Amino acid sequence: MKQMKTTALILSTALLMSGCGTMNNTTKGGIIGGGGGTAAGALIGGLIGKGKGAAIGAAIGAVVGTSAGVVIGKKMDKKAEEAAKIEGAQVEIVQDKNGLDAVKVSFDSNILFDFNSSALSNEAKAALRDLAQILRDDTTTDIAIIGHTDKVGTYDANIKVSKDRAYAVENYLQECNVSPAQFKQVIGVGYNEYDESLTAAQNRRVEVYMYASEQMIKDAEAGNL
Repeated sequence: MKQMKTTALILSTALLMSGCGTMNNTTKGGIIGGGGGTAAGALIGGLIGKGKGAAIGAAIGAVVGTSAGVVIGKKMDKKAEEAAKIEGAQVEIVQDKNGLDAVKVSFDSNILFDFNSSALSNEAKAALRDLAQILRDDTTTDIAIIGHTDKVGTYDANIKVSKDRAYAVENYLQECNVSPAQFKQVIGVGYNEYDESLTAAQNRRVEVYMYASEQMIKDAEAGNL
């Protein structure tokens, strides 16, 4: 399968992959990035909109302590390992605006969209059902969903279809009993965010981000994680 472009620094891929048991990455997903709460990935705000998009992270108004950051990092590492077992998933460890590890999940052929379409395929629904299980298991995980598009048509038309793709994923995850309260941002971006390293079909994608909520941060600071 074709992996998505690496946007996080590769620190300890071997360690993460060793935790995936006998997973075969020719049929399952893969992990890009490092773990243990020490990964130094790019800020999610820089990943979405190439610096022009809104940064993702709970508005806590304070610096998160080192020990809490390590605990959250380990928690996110586990989520990354679980997500990498999903058929077609590509997983990256990145950082949110609080400097905490977060998980970016994107997909290859399983969650791409046909031209000018926001309809989810059966393969996409199967992958999202697996992702929903991870999201349901911890309601202190916040979620952001970013829809992308190709470069055909007007900018406004592309924004609409990329939003529709993001909402299609959100709606299906909620149908799979993921709490609506977990979704903090669902947006579409235009072809100014087109990734030239990918094909047009691969640019018709959705990315799902899992990151620490304010409650998770409080729990980590209190030693309750």
